[in-house]
Amino acid sequence: QVQLVESGGGLVQPGGSLRLSCAASGRIFGVDDMAWYRQAPGKEREFVALITSGGSTHYVDSVKGRFTISRDNAKKTVYLQMNSLKPEDTAVYYCNAAPGRAPFAWGQGTQVTVSS
Repeated sequence: QVQLVESGGGLVQPGGSLRLSCAASGRIFGVDDMAWYRQAPGKEREFVALITSGGSTHYVDSVKGRFTISRDNAKKTVYLQMNSLKPEDTAVYYCNAAPGRAPFAWGQGTQVTVSS
C-alpha cells in the first residue's frame, strides 16, 4: 500500500516561486514513473508534469520553462520546483503515478495560491 503526502504549497505573489514535495511510503519507489497533477476550483484534475524511473521528464505546455520536476529515490520523494508563478497556476497540487500507470490512493494535496 503506497501512501503519498504532498507539502510545500502556500500563498505567493505572481512571479514568485514554490517548491512542492511528495513523500511516498509503503513500497519500492524507484521503479515508478511519477507525476504531478493539479485541480483548480470548479475544474477537473489535470496533468502537470511527469518523471520516469530513469529521470526523463515531460510537461504540459502551460508550465514548460517554468516548472521542473525531479526525484530523489533514496528519499522516496518527488519534487516540483515552480518559478514565475501565475494566477492561473492556483490549484491544489497532487502527486501520483504517471498517466497510463495504475494510480495509487490520492493524497490530500497541497494548496498553491498565486495572488497579489
